[in-house]
Amino acid sequence: MIDYRDKHILSLLQANAEMPLADIAERVALSVSACSRRVARLREEGYIKGTIALLDRKKINLPTTIFLLVKTGLHAKDYLEKFHAAVSAIPEIVEVHRLTGNFDYILKLALPNVEYYDIIYKQILKHVAFYDMSAYISMETVKLSPSLPTNYI
Repeated sequence: MIDYRDKHILSLLQANAEMPLADIAERVALSVSACSRRVARLREEGYIKGTIALLDRKKINLPTTIFLLVKTGLHAKDYLEKFHAAVSAIPEIVEVHRLTGNFDYILKLALPNVEYYDIIYKQILKHVAFYDMSAYISMETVKLSPSLPTNYI
């Protein structure tokens, strides 16, 4: 059973996964050992899937974001498996979502520059054909939050 303290712990860890356990315990009014047990339980139950470092995209030379809308035209299982394998094998494709509506997928690409898009485009087309593709260059990131709201638990 998740209670308000668990939700608070999850929110704090999303904001800073390196926050010392003693600080988290103090903020949620628990002893360090009780807080440690809760964090362990949240991991065990799958609420915490892992801990990652968020890298500065400019410092690692990947400042360009391109969104690629894709119509596959094909929906057979073997085609979809090939498509999933192809996009999974390209590290610059950082997100892929299957959609409803006029397009089948949206891909988010993290690239060193706009020109590099052509390289990724050709890599994808080596493995799968598309009915239609439309690329959109992000001009500005207005909001970027890896944190999820915890009030729906």
